[in-house]
Amino acid sequence: MCGVPTNERLVRLMTEAGFVDDNGDLSRKRFAREVSTAAGGKTYSHTYVARWLSNARPRDDATRAAIREALGVHLGRVVAEDELGFAMPDTASSDLGLAYPDRPETGVSTVVELLVADLADASALRRAPTSSSAWNDASLAWLVSSQKPFGEAKPGKIGLADVERLRAMRTTFDRLDGSFGGDHARGALVHYLRGELPRLLRADGQSEVRKALFVAAGEATQLAAWMSYDSGRHGLAQRYFIQALGLADAGGDRLLAASILDAMSHQASFLGKYRESAHMARAARLGTESAGVPILTSHFYAMEARALARTGDAADCDRAMTGAVEHFERAVDGEGPEWISYFDASELAAEMAHCNRDLGRPDQAIEYATQALGAAPEESIRSNFFVAMVLADAHVDRGDIEEGVRVAEQAFSAGDALQSARCQGYVGEFRERLLRHRTSPVVREFASTVRGHHLWTPPSGAQ
Repeated sequence: MCGVPTNERLVRLMTEAGFVDDNGDLSRKRFAREVSTAAGGKTYSHTYVARWLSNARPRDDATRAAIREALGVHLGRVVAEDELGFAMPDTASSDLGLAYPDRPETGVSTVVELLVADLADASALRRAPTSSSAWNDASLAWLVSSQKPFGEAKPGKIGLADVERLRAMRTTFDRLDGSFGGDHARGALVHYLRGELPRLLRADGQSEVRKALFVAAGEATQLAAWMSYDSGRHGLAQRYFIQALGLADAGGDRLLAASILDAMSHQASFLGKYRESAHMARAARLGTESAGVPILTSHFYAMEARALARTGDAADCDRAMTGAVEHFERAVDGEGPEWISYFDASELAAEMAHCNRDLGRPDQAIEYATQALGAAPEESIRSNFFVAMVLADAHVDRGDIEEGVRVAEQAFSAGDALQSARCQGYVGEFRERLLRHRTSPVVREFASTVRGHHLWTPPSGAQ
């Protein structure tokens, strides 16, 4: 019973809290007494502690709460349940992650719970729908800065090297995402974040270092959201986005937070929630007006335009597109955060192509899409696939079926390695256009050619 402990997290917490004897060994009996005191009635012996150290999860909430309290008293902080190292159940509340965190510590615990449930493939999250009210609540909470600040800073156990390492890993996964789609390395990113974020975000450190870590964690969690969104896990993606927004807010990075809200707008538009999408894009713009970063404002206008185009509101969409172009032209190279540097002339042209396609302007859509593809870097495989499918749509809308099919076939060839539900969504829209011309020999030949391609297969269980 008292063999070598296998619950390394609990060992570390007990050691840090001072539950060791003069020889440096864990003091199971002393810890048992402290847990019993915290429990306020139930008595635990050293054999219970030995079981916990062997990774046996206490079944009742009261015991786990008493363990947390006994440790927290000596550590001088609140200990979250996921820190105890016990195997977490493969169930999760269906509303996990939907609430905007009211304080940084709450955000950390929620992110960890999401990561744990994600790795366990918890059914409540796998099937979770998105919530329009959660988008609205998060937008408002961020705009009014409802989150409480950090607690008192303590001598550092973390440093800027930890920040740089987290950002470097995020960059690596971001490249994989853009080249192969969100479903390719999403699980690996979630596994990495589960191992790193709790340790880093709960460690003591100087205030500026902790803030920088929360910002880096917000960037990484936003990528987990994007990859979940791209792989069709929309309810899970929304929850990651909301918690990423909270992490960025905790780190004091208003521009990153607005960019995350902008990404949430992108997802809402993809899901047909155009009103919510436009509102979030406007909130991102409103919340950063005083910062005066034209390249970001341009993107916020572009996301608003994307949503308005889908509703058929040509006048307001044109107004938003004009705002996007005007602010883009004011931008200075190198101005703004590094993570917005991808938004160049080809990306702006791609946004304009989407909007004009959706407004029923195929000629303009073809012009912008061609411009975007001509200037886009080859390594932007997924983005180029999106634009190519918009170009194919526009050709079909204009009545040039043969050219539309030719462009689509090239896109399929270039995107062969993509594992992306979003890509399948673009293909779905193209299929719908081809239905009007299903008797055409050109369409029949194309359908026969791509029938075995994984992107041609409609996504199952799409929301």
